[in-house]
Amino acid sequence: MTPEIIADYQNETGEGCLWHPEEQRLYWLDIPAGLLFCYDPATGHSARFELGAPTGAFTIAADGDLVLFMAAGAVRTWRAGHFTGTIIESLPEELDNRFNDVIADPEGRVFCGVMSTPRRAGRLYRLDPDGQLTIVLPDTGTSNGMGFSPDEQWLYHCDSRRGTITRFRYDRATGALSEPGLFLDAPVPGGGGPDGMTVDAEGCIWSARWNDGCLVRYDPSAREIGRIAFPARKVSCVTFGGPDYTDCYVTTAGGGARAEEGSGAGALFHLRPGVRGKPEFRSRLRALV
Repeated sequence: MTPEIIADYQNETGEGCLWHPEEQRLYWLDIPAGLLFCYDPATGHSARFELGAPTGAFTIAADGDLVLFMAAGAVRTWRAGHFTGTIIESLPEELDNRFNDVIADPEGRVFCGVMSTPRRAGRLYRLDPDGQLTIVLPDTGTSNGMGFSPDEQWLYHCDSRRGTITRFRYDRATGALSEPGLFLDAPVPGGGGPDGMTVDAEGCIWSARWNDGCLVRYDPSAREIGRIAFPARKVSCVTFGGPDYTDCYVTTAGGGARAEEGSGAGALFHLRPGVRGKPEFRSRLRALV
């Protein structure tokens, strides 16, 4: 199976790809550049939007807006090229930091991780619809990709600095995480390993591998059952989309250094692996203004 490049902006850090089911389009980010991109598979056209600040990830809200998790702990809503509201202006403890990967849960909460910094380890927060922000994991290397099992009993969480994926028991009623267990320990020598991820309809985990040039599928027992190579060392994020969620989209990084990072570094890829994904949950956060 050969992944196909469908949009090539040579992203520095392409990330956060997510399918918008009403629009039938894919959105993704170039994090440090503060850029948002949109790809329409019906036309093959893509578009680029400037956000004005580094943006780590986003969810899709119940009303269809994108909810952007940005630098300094800001959370803002966006639609059709314009900001539509602010949920959090900034977080005092994250002024020199930024959000990284995020995921909405079945109740509309959002688990949102931040980077580690020279002064402090990373964290995973949970932002509830009523605006309450809770530190769920206070000591991560770098909080990264997440995914829910199809039965909604488990949340997978990647710590990319440590090269691990941990599985937590998830309580839908409260949003609490418990019973942590190491699912995967697979760092890449010299820095890298599991990055963005998703869970397919069969409960298998798809893990983008930073500095490993591949996308790996694991069954629920963490047994590797598939591996797809990419012409890019930094494979950063993966999601399913399309009308029946059988299209797989993958972002990559390193577009400014293709001699070292690979001929497809920084491009957006598409493949059809013969597996069905599942829709991501919608966030239900309320804007302040």
